[in-house]
Amino acid sequence: MSQYYFPIVFIVLLEILRLAQSHPFLFNSGNHRPPVEWKTPEDNWTAEAAPRSIYPLLQNQNNKHQLPPRYAVIESDEDEQLLRRAHEAKENATARTLFYSPKEESHLPPLLTKTIKYFNLQQVAFELETSVMSQVSCTACKAGAGLLQHYIRTGKSKEEIIKMIYQYCVQLKIQSARVCEGVSQLFGVEVIYVLKRITIGPDEICSFIIGDACGDIYNPYHEWEVEFPPVPKPDPRELGLPKEAAPVFKVLHLSDTHFDPYYAEGSNADCNEPLCCRLTNGRPTTPNGAAGKWGDYRKCDTPKRTVDHMLNHIADTHSDIDFIIWTGDLPPHDVWNQTKEENLKVLKETVTQMTEKFPGIPIFPALGNHESAPVNSFPPPYVQQVDSSIAWLYDELDVQWRRWLPASVSHTVRRGAFYSVLVRPGYRIISLNMNYCNNKNWWLLLNSTDPATELQWFIYELQSAEFAGEKVHVIGHIPPGHSDCLKVWSRNYYKIVSRFESTITAQFFGHTHFDEFEVFYDPHDLSRATSIAYIGPSVTPYNDLNPGYRIYYIDGDHDETTRLVVDHESWIMNLKEANLYDYPIWYKLYSTRAAYGMKGLRPADWDQLINNMTDSKELFDLYYKHYWKASPVKPECDYECRKRILCDAKSGRSHDRKYFCEEVEAKIDESNKGWKDWLFSSISSSYVLYKKLF
Repeated sequence: MSQYYFPIVFIVLLEILRLAQSHPFLFNSGNHRPPVEWKTPEDNWTAEAAPRSIYPLLQNQNNKHQLPPRYAVIESDEDEQLLRRAHEAKENATARTLFYSPKEESHLPPLLTKTIKYFNLQQVAFELETSVMSQVSCTACKAGAGLLQHYIRTGKSKEEIIKMIYQYCVQLKIQSARVCEGVSQLFGVEVIYVLKRITIGPDEICSFIIGDACGDIYNPYHEWEVEFPPVPKPDPRELGLPKEAAPVFKVLHLSDTHFDPYYAEGSNADCNEPLCCRLTNGRPTTPNGAAGKWGDYRKCDTPKRTVDHMLNHIADTHSDIDFIIWTGDLPPHDVWNQTKEENLKVLKETVTQMTEKFPGIPIFPALGNHESAPVNSFPPPYVQQVDSSIAWLYDELDVQWRRWLPASVSHTVRRGAFYSVLVRPGYRIISLNMNYCNNKNWWLLLNSTDPATELQWFIYELQSAEFAGEKVHVIGHIPPGHSDCLKVWSRNYYKIVSRFESTITAQFFGHTHFDEFEVFYDPHDLSRATSIAYIGPSVTPYNDLNPGYRIYYIDGDHDETTRLVVDHESWIMNLKEANLYDYPIWYKLYSTRAAYGMKGLRPADWDQLINNMTDSKELFDLYYKHYWKASPVKPECDYECRKRILCDAKSGRSHDRKYFCEEVEAKIDESNKGWKDWLFSSISSSYVLYKKLF
């Protein structure tokens, strides 16, 4: 979940643009170079060529799992002690134990302050980091893309452009010199290579990258449709509730570990870099600026001791789990400083750690956007140059993942890091590489048409599963409704989920670091929910979060199984308390049915929860607490924030919020208007009474 190099590149380019506006001759060079003529190489790979997993991977464990209580229960003595300790932490905390303070006023140099004011670059940086885009980011994107294309056309070399970005980054003190150098070298080469080979302009580029916040501009180079086999869609049947006493699978969901091997307790946690809490960040400049022992709420990733403690806790507390889904993002957020070798080392270490902690338990992984170096860089299979190909990562993934997966997956893992596995008779897991929907993956600007033929293969697997009467769970990293997912890719994915709604019974993603979900609807009837995507919480606290993980209870092996998620629990570690007492405690934050009074976890039940949260602020506030994993530093949520979060839950299709969110937003606007009217009326009445009395 990070695009943290984007603010640096755009801020530098915007300052150059400001100077260029003052010196128009910069744009009048006669030395123009035409773009490189580039065509997508032919790719004759077909979905039917891939071997299929036809033998169940999971042996029946015969575990007798007990579901969480259906209704809320009175807090136990342990819960009361936990609350008491948290209260003591709040009352007795010192600067060293809180690890959080309001940000100080900026002391930036006058030139940068003026530039930030001119372009509202602080807002740009915030939006790019959080992926909550607006017209401000759109303007910045068009300026940056336009200027890069201008310098390419006027004959500036790759080295000159990279040097220029570095010099401005340093002179304007946007980041430290080492971050500026890393960003310039890692990302400049790739971006320039791509921009040299495309013919679209800034408007199309930024609509492609940012989405609906930058206009819905028609772009014939990035319009495509997947093809479905000529098989009629089965009539959807209304889903009943899973049987309460039926057997279930107990499943662990881990996501976004972001293990930082260089995390250093006591180092500077409030640095001016994308990742802090390392010795290279120096000593803290304020008393409460020191990194905590078990982690920090600021821009810091997960210490090894915290990962070890969590895995030990899970192995002890949930020794009966049947399998694990692991939805990616293993390396830390030092995106300016990553190498292929370093990322592969993190991959190998974490795979070894998972194997040792959970011997004999199948693990089904999915690829995150941080596993590549540079981050978000996932060239399609037709990019085969040694210095650009992604084979260095996919080949190693095949080696590491084969500890848990059958040999049949090797063909698709090495091609595109996706696979399909039969877990139990009638139950299949399909792992997708969501980086081919990632709009920060600049390679897709060359050709976004179903990269690696992944979605066409996905349809083939689902059609085969439908013929075989199998139910399918889909796992991946970037949620398909998230703003980081390309609109055209997400639109095609949504069609696939709609067509195979009777086959796909659950989806599981990560990436956002929050504890949330997305509901999918019938495109022709938005009142009918058809599918649910669970978005698991991150292990990393990056940033302002408590570490967390999920436990799912999935309808198991019996004659009438639905393979639906019956219930799920979210577990967290209170980071502030762990640092205060030097004693981390992992505990269950909530179980879903009990917390929200849900009959079940069918798509219709999740849709009803959205409606209930729209009508009840009290229920939404409970969800908001869980969304932030009970973080003590979570921000306040006004009615605009409430609209955004509920709209996220309604939007399984990205960059199309107007289509899904109109009703929710209208209800919240109306309730907010009521509060304003009530407040105005109360003030007016008080004023009239005051005049009468005095």
